[in-house]
Amino acid sequence: MASEPPLLSMSGITKSFPGVRALDGVDLDVQAGEVHCLLGQNGAGKSTLIKVLAGAHQPDTGSIRWRGEEVTLRSPINAMRLGIATIYQELDLVEHLSVAENVHLGHEPTTAGFVVRGRAARASTAALLKRLGHAEIDPARLVGQLSAAQQQIVSMARALSHDVRLIVMDEPSAALDPDEVDNLFRIVGDLTAAGVAVVYISHRLEEIRRIGDRVTVLKDGRAVANGLPAKSTPTGEVVALMTGRNVEYVFPDRPVSPPPGEPVLTVQGLSRPGEFEPLDLEVRPGEIVGLAGLVGSGRSEILETVYGARKPTTGQVRVGGRALKPGSVRAAVRAGLGLAPEERKAQALLMLESVTRNVSVSSMSRFARGGWIDRGAELGAARAATRELSLRPDNPSVPVRTLSGGNQQKAVLARWLLRGCKVLLLDEPTRGVDVGARAELYAVIRRLADEGLAVLLVSSEVPEVLGLADRVLVLREGRVVHTAPARELDEHRVLDLVMEGSPAS
Repeated sequence: MASEPPLLSMSGITKSFPGVRALDGVDLDVQAGEVHCLLGQNGAGKSTLIKVLAGAHQPDTGSIRWRGEEVTLRSPINAMRLGIATIYQELDLVEHLSVAENVHLGHEPTTAGFVVRGRAARASTAALLKRLGHAEIDPARLVGQLSAAQQQIVSMARALSHDVRLIVMDEPSAALDPDEVDNLFRIVGDLTAAGVAVVYISHRLEEIRRIGDRVTVLKDGRAVANGLPAKSTPTGEVVALMTGRNVEYVFPDRPVSPPPGEPVLTVQGLSRPGEFEPLDLEVRPGEIVGLAGLVGSGRSEILETVYGARKPTTGQVRVGGRALKPGSVRAAVRAGLGLAPEERKAQALLMLESVTRNVSVSSMSRFARGGWIDRGAELGAARAATRELSLRPDNPSVPVRTLSGGNQQKAVLARWLLRGCKVLLLDEPTRGVDVGARAELYAVIRRLADEGLAVLLVSSEVPEVLGLADRVLVLREGRVVHTAPARELDEHRVLDLVMEGSPAS
């Protein structure tokens, strides 16, 4: 296979976003008829690379050769017409359209220049579904009525409705049970036997060995290994490639012994089937508990359920021994919970408002005077909270959109300080924060814990969880597979657990 010219060759691909260099000179060669696996931790650049390949992002520099000729992938439609299809983990199907309408969306069957609807589209869709081993799916059924696994089959049928030569599959087994995974691998085998190339992204190393031919490993936007043999490269070598780091993490000292006292946050039997299994955890005042796991492991969903933004199917959340009303953000905030969400610009901040208003928005009743807001009291309280966190510039009247990522995150934290929260839920606290500001945020979080705040932390970056947390719960596919003091874990051990699985302990 190696002697054949590549079907796809990406050379020196770079892509930057404001404050982030997502790809830094990545090379990727894919041969016809092979399964080329793409590995890397969250944030390594996998998603950006496949979006460049799909035509959704334009590279800043670099070249792409397709079937021997240099091409520019201007759009997803352009990539599809060349024969490159991408099936994302978050499926982009239209739920209120039928299976057949989704499969042929944008390239409906035509006769004599006229679009043929109904019978022809359903017949062609039925043939594709039979090829994929799912003849039981009714082409006339609405996609929104299908299971997650069936929806993925529909996405594959849509890809095959074009004359594809390469299919990118992003975490295709994430929502599948073992039998469905076996069928997926059968489909991939049939495709590659027919000369179609597959770029396969997965965190499950056992899948990579089972289905892959070669492996490329990304780390911090660079390809640190190209074309490793998938079946014979030791797990330890792959994990070592994924975990080597270019960025310094500077963490404050943590207490030698666990903080005393009764738990302020108690979670018992909390679950949401399909997102995470029944979970128990406790956080004491002064303690930072970290949740480590890959995308799709249920980390963010757990935080949002504890906060009341999602209603649990089973279980209970208690703050200071008192049970909270399930699925009620208001009850959670009143009890002393505060959430700094993953997407702070979209989910936490009022970008056109001042820092003052962003800090005070959860405590407005404090400043109400006879139906009016005491602006002076509001400004003074916001200034005190932001100064405590060394937010810059020291002017709470400026629009929050003018702040750096690190200072915007401090504005979110200041909101909950002003509210007097007892438990702080942090989801990706340093996302979009430059390296210099990270250490400052780490120090702030540690100081807040040392002052008695209970912190439940989620981060895609394993070193961040291990460096900040006192205790760590390792998650895999919605369940806790290991619990230990952070001092007893290292990055390799955590990655082994989240990718290979381990009995709960």
